Amino acid sequence: MILRPLAALAAIVSAASATSSATVSDGHQEPTCALELVVLGAGQDAGAPQLGNPLDEAPPLLPTALGIVDRAAGQRYLFEATPAITEQVHALDRIEAGDASTPGSLGLDAVFVTHAHIGHYLGLAQFGVESAGADGQRVFAMPRMAQFLRVNGPWSQLVEFGNIDLVELADEQPVKLSDNFSVTPMRVPHRDEYSETVGFQMSSTGKRVVFIPDLDSWDEWEEMSGDSLEALIARVDFAFVDATFFDDNELPGRDMSAIPHPRVSSTMERLAHLPEAERAKVHFIHYNHTNPIREPQSAESALVAERGFHVARRGDRHCLVDGVVADR
Repeated sequence: MILRPLAALAAIVSAASATSSATVSDGHQEPTCALELVVLGAGQDAGAPQLGNPLDEAPPLLPTALGIVDRAAGQRYLFEATPAITEQVHALDRIEAGDASTPGSLGLDAVFVTHAHIGHYLGLAQFGVESAGADGQRVFAMPRMAQFLRVNGPWSQLVEFGNIDLVELADEQPVKLSDNFSVTPMRVPHRDEYSETVGFQMSSTGKRVVFIPDLDSWDEWEEMSGDSLEALIARVDFAFVDATFFDDNELPGRDMSAIPHPRVSSTMERLAHLPEAERAKVHFIHYNHTNPIREPQSAESALVAERGFHVARRGDRHCLVDGVVADR
């Protein structure tokens, strides 16, 4: 079930649903999803309105981030440390508060970072002494990404002061986080000026999710991995994939071939032959402030729905297990 609060993050807080616990009239709680995914942002790195666009009146965007609440294990995970990390972690707190009783703890059991572009790691700065003063916050990253953080300020200070504890990932090697949840990084082709780029596959006992917010093209990924987008979708239940631009006409006056991302229109065309149930797994995420799917009422958003796909929206919530647990 997808919940779509209409606007503000405050709506996420108030949205009681089948995937959230709620007290009913007889005083008992409705079942709670044991493992839940929350979309904390769906925009491109800078979100919207962007600096330099003061007259932007379209719905605001936070940069792309996902939260995972593992209620069975009492753990929470954050995927991407965006410039809006404060607002996004607070939104996750309101859905399910983590254990922040230890000084320096934010109630996050781990943070996973895909690569070194601004929308994906700048939020780590908030773990420093000028802000949260985190103590040993685990941050999972690939080797080049981890080295970039170790040797470049101000990130190196986070390591030196023990605000973050870097844990290096290996391509295609799963990390078991609990009996019910594991995460596997997968290399993807992208502009790798400072680090490699990965997507993440998240696996539970019930469902699988793939999260690839940034890549250059599906053809390049197929050449790199020997896999195909179609085969990837067949293996998962939810596919959150790069939707930076809708088509090649989006940025007048610019050569969009110099900005390689799979266009929403071309991804839909590529997958048009798939059965309806397969197309419904796709959730477009990481859309630029110029992308018309940003507006839920746009013709392009309607076209995405008409063709059987989804646009990820901030506040969407998905249960990742077939069963539920009644107790927190």
